[in-house]
Amino acid sequence: MAAFNTLIQAYQRQVYNVCYRTLGNAEDAADATQDALLNAFRAVKSFNGPAAGLRRWLLRIAVNTCYDQLRRRQRKPSESLDALHTSEDEHNPTLAERLQDPRPGPEQHSLSVETAQHIQQAIDQLPPEQRLTVVLCDVQGLSYDETAQIMSVELGTVKSRLSRARAQLRALLSEKGELPAGSARLPERRP
Repeated sequence: MAAFNTLIQAYQRQVYNVCYRTLGNAEDAADATQDALLNAFRAVKSFNGPAAGLRRWLLRIAVNTCYDQLRRRQRKPSESLDALHTSEDEHNPTLAERLQDPRPGPEQHSLSVETAQHIQQAIDQLPPEQRLTVVLCDVQGLSYDETAQIMSVELGTVKSRLSRARAQLRALLSEKGELPAGSARLPERRP
């Protein structure tokens, strides 16, 4: 139990971040994180890989939990448009508000919040598989190989999903004025 608690303390934030970026809302991400950690606790005795593989194993459980939630959403939409519009009130800070640096001035703060919101909105518009690939590779900083293992897909699938997702993000951010129309490609990360 103590070893599992240590594992949770080490990776809980990363599991939540993957769930939040994949599902796009804090309540669903918290539920998915809790479900993933509970599933991991139940299955920890069956884990027989090296200790270095624990993070990958735990993130795989989180990804599967997110996929389950996304499937449930498709079968039964649960939020009204009014709820979506009012979900970002002062009691539920947005991702941009949680990630911002408190030192910049008001103008820079305003621009940073707006940019972060545009990026998150663009990520939210990606298909789930592309969104998860971007979150794992570009947000969480995992290698292509690790991402492929977590998502249970081939390495080439990760690369093609990431390429398509980055192209779509470039187009969406250019429309919002976040990128110049003729901007260079986002740097490709090597595994």
